[in-house]
Formats: sequence, C-alpha cells, structure tokens
Amino acid sequence: MIAVTRRAALALATLPFPAFAAAPRKTGARPGPYLIGADISWVPEDEAAGARYFAGGVQQDPVRILRDAGFNAIRLRIFVDPAKGYSRREPDKAWAGLAQTVRLGRRIRDAGMGLVLSFHYSDTWADPEHQGVPAAWAGYDLPQLARAVEAHTHDTLVAMRAGGAPVDMAVIGNETTFGMLWPHGRVKLATPTGNPVTDANHAKVDPQAIGGFDGFAALLRAGIAGARRAEPAIAIQLHNHLGRHWPILREWTDALIARNVDFDVIGLSCYQQREQGDWADSFARFVRRYPDKGLLVAEYSSRKRYLNDLVHTLPGKHGWGSFIWEPIRHQEALFDRDGRNAGGGPKPDLLRQGINSAEAPGGLATARPPAPKPDPTGPMGEGGDYVANDLLDLYRQMARDYT
Repeated sequence: MIAVTRRAALALATLPFPAFAAAPRKTGARPGPYLIGADISWVPEDEAAGARYFAGGVQQDPVRILRDAGFNAIRLRIFVDPAKGYSRREPDKAWAGLAQTVRLGRRIRDAGMGLVLSFHYSDTWADPEHQGVPAAWAGYDLPQLARAVEAHTHDTLVAMRAGGAPVDMAVIGNETTFGMLWPHGRVKLATPTGNPVTDANHAKVDPQAIGGFDGFAALLRAGIAGARRAEPAIAIQLHNHLGRHWPILREWTDALIARNVDFDVIGLSCYQQREQGDWADSFARFVRRYPDKGLLVAEYSSRKRYLNDLVHTLPGKHGWGSFIWEPIRHQEALFDRDGRNAGGGPKPDLLRQGINSAEAPGGLATARPPAPKPDPTGPMGEGGDYVANDLLDLYRQMARDYT
C-alpha cells in the first residue's frame, strides 16, 4: 500500500473519506470502496498500560499496521461521561470520552483512513441488556432526552472536526435492538402468543411495550438530526445485534421506517448463528425488502472471509463492508501475545455449541448469568507485546480481491 505523507493525511482529515464522499442517498448501494474496518477503541488504554505493537519484527503504530494490511476504516465508540461510568476506575483518563476519542480519531485520519463513530448514549456500555441513561440526563422525560441526544451528537461531531478528526459515519446508538435510554426508548420483546420471552430467537418485537417504538424512534430522529446538522454529508447507521434473526430484524426496521427514521445503512452484529445460513438469509432478505438501504457487519470476530464474502457479493453493491470487533486482543485476534493468540482464538459458530463472550445477552434470554466477580483493580488496559500474526494476510488478500 502506498504510504500516506503527513501533508496528504492532513488534507484527507479535512475531507470526507472517499468511501463516503458525496454518498448518493436512497440507492442503498455502497458509495465508495468496500469497507474493511475494525473497532480498536481499546488501543489508548492498552498503550497507557505499556502495550507495544509489532509487524514484520518492527514496532509500529497499530493504526498503521492495520492500514498497511488493507484496512481502510476504523470505528470508535464514545460515551457521554465515562468518568461516571466506564472509566470510573481511571476517571482522569476518561477512556472513550471526547478528548481521548479526538486524539485517537486524529491518528486514524492522519493515516488516511475513514472514521466511524458509535454513540453509546450512556456513561458506560450500551448493548441489548444495558441502555442506561447518563448521569447528566437523569430524571429527563422523553422530550428532554431527545433534545439532549441531538445536542450531544451535534456537539461531539463538531468537536471531532475541530480536533482534526472529522467523522464519516455516525452510529446512532449501539446494539439498539431493544431500544435505547430506557425506559423512555425501550422496545421489549414478546412471543407471538404474548407470553413472556424465554428465548429471543423465537420472539417477535412488540411495539407497544414500555417506551415502545414511538419513544425509540423519537430519540433516533433526534440523534440523526444532530449528526446531519453538524456534518450534512455524514452517513447514518443504525445498529441491530441480531444479524442472525430475520423476523426480529424485519419487524424492527419496518417499525422505524414507519416512524420516519431516516438512515442510510443498517449495521448488524454477527458473532453466532442459530443455524448455518442464518446470516446469509438475513442479509439477502434485508436488501430485497429495503432496496434504498445499505447493509454492513458492524461487529464480528471469527469466520472472517465467509462473512466478508457474504457482504461483498450482495446484489447491487448493497453490502458496504464490515468492522471486526477489537481485533488486536479480542476472540480470534490478529495479534499474538506471549506466543499465543491475544484473544484466545476462534469461538463457537453456533449457539448450541456454546455462547461466546461477545454474544449479546438478548440472543438467548435463558442463558445462565455469569458468576459475580470482584471489582477489578489496576490499569484498565492490557499491556504487553502484541505481534501481528498470519490472520493479517487474510485481510491483505481480501483488500486485493475486493478492489
């Protein structure tokens, strides 16, 4: 890959990444190159704990290692006030807060890569089991929450651009299958008979439960408005964690479109399937039913080539790309540490083979909760020497094949 000079990188940081430049709305086709992406939000924490990264025997910036292996976009997560939640153990660092995210985002843009920002509208992890209200928004009613979401989204994106890290795509909420900012934006599941959920794989979305789709859609519309007010050309992604489950994905998407939630691309988490072919079925059905929307895999780890081929070959170029989750030290990692895979290696592909550590709790509600653990101490990051392994060659090959 041709090296990017600092002058050229700084110029790129003032313009949309080519994959998103002048994105034609309402076609569903990817607006540029296929996105080979990754979420590497843990990197600053690990670097602070002493992590070093090596490729070809040479210590390098992990952002550059990924870029040189064919990655062209990076996703980062951002919390509202991590010092009151995620980063409570190291409040002065405020990991995944605005200042840290601007700094890491600038490294990504300086490397000539696209930047995607995933908004967790919470002070800590937002996912299918947790969508907590930030401390600063406690006690807000739905209209107040909507105004806060719009202002936070707008102000964050303005600050990212001012810091040299303009954002190409905004993810309005993380894994919001069951809504966000509970209870006002909560979407609950019920079986077709109306009985309580025992297994979300057989469940159907109930638009009347708790805050329901009306509240959820109001919050999404607010975040989208804030994003487009800050960055008029930005691509808007919604994120559903059940990439394997077409019926829920269809009901969820239908309900949001009916409520005028205007987005460009759906992001799906794809860690496990119930049966082989579930992902392929969901992807194919989605692009047929919603021809004006794109599709990407927002999170995955194993089955790297298989998933990317599925997305890349979707008809009409409706597959935008993929973003591997924390590939430096999670699951089937692209780096080794102490002579072993830094993430422990591949995990089960099917739910019946065992739920892996990344499978969201909403995927199988009957799963036994983990045993409580003592509060951790020491640095939040994981230091050590991370050495790029042969899995990076797979991405080099994909980058060649998808060009």
